[in-house]
Amino acid sequence: MAQEGRNIDDPVVIGEEKGFVKLTTLNRPRQLNVISSEVVLKLAEYLEMWEKDDETKLILIKGAGRAFSAGGDLKMFYDGRESKDSCLEVVYRMYWLCYHIHTYKKTQVSLVNGISMGGGASLMVPMKFSVVTEKTVFATPEASIGFHTDCGFSYIHSRLPGHLGEFLALTGARLNGKELVAIGMATHFVPSAKLADLEARLVSLDSGDMDVVRCTIEEFSEKVNLDQDSILNKQSVINECFSKESVKQIIQAFEAEGSKEGNDWINPVIKGLKRSSPTGLKITLRSIREGRKQTLSDCLKKEFRITVNILRKTISPDVYEGIRALTIDKDNSPKWNPATLDEVDDEKINLVFKPLEDDIELHVPETEENRWGGKYENSGCASVRG
Repeated sequence: MAQEGRNIDDPVVIGEEKGFVKLTTLNRPRQLNVISSEVVLKLAEYLEMWEKDDETKLILIKGAGRAFSAGGDLKMFYDGRESKDSCLEVVYRMYWLCYHIHTYKKTQVSLVNGISMGGGASLMVPMKFSVVTEKTVFATPEASIGFHTDCGFSYIHSRLPGHLGEFLALTGARLNGKELVAIGMATHFVPSAKLADLEARLVSLDSGDMDVVRCTIEEFSEKVNLDQDSILNKQSVINECFSKESVKQIIQAFEAEGSKEGNDWINPVIKGLKRSSPTGLKITLRSIREGRKQTLSDCLKKEFRITVNILRKTISPDVYEGIRALTIDKDNSPKWNPATLDEVDDEKINLVFKPLEDDIELHVPETEENRWGGKYENSGCASVRG
């Protein structure tokens, strides 16, 4: 397996060609493999090259160290806060990459033996096979810092059973490997002690046939039995509360359930919700709800607009305050603006969802002939940034 350390001159993404199999390693272990502009660029480069290569049959992706990927590089966003659209390129490239991961033409396997959060999880969940272990930790906590559940997760979460998607998106609740398999966000659970052997076996394959790959993984995988206290065993309560129309009504319903005997697990979740950005919560709930009726392309285009508008501080600077409190000053005491749900104007929320200028909209390929078209350098975004 990959080593914990990384020299400054080492590539942030390692692409290895092993015959018919190509192995991709996210290689920023000390930063928990967070996704920078360079990471996005290299991943897209490798995936396009290998999809077009007739000799390539199987793609593997893993993370170096103790994380698969902890998501986007928050410091990168924070450092660009005073310059309009400073992160437009990496945002565009990431959403464009997400589309191609979801629709990739060859068999991919993600080997997830650690943290997989936010945008990092977008490199795991859409794969044809996602292998998780007892060390896997998944979450989409973006709403809590004034952002939103992005990188295709308004599409993914809105298709989970009942209203589990709203719950995960609003609370940032963590799921373990077994839970991910149980709800279909991962395909196989393999003990971490067997993961290196599985990787070696997959590398030795001369086939990308789905059945062959599945049977190979199943030689190492185990059946999943949920722990008694798993959040997935609380689905009826989650459905009852998180089906409510607004964030305020969801919290009120959740508080009512929390007062009942045996529901002590609810109170810490409510505290987390009340500490979160009111603006981020409202944006996220609307995005997930809209996602139920949208295609993948529609969700990605919508999320791109939301992301750009949030980073532009169109209605609130909360995302930068959330990043400051979490990762810069680390005081965990954000000062939200607006400070409460009641103060967040629903009409202003509409502004975050509005179309951008025509020249900087996300261009998702419309035809197979143009599958790898619409790249950043050929988009209006590149000319906007100069």
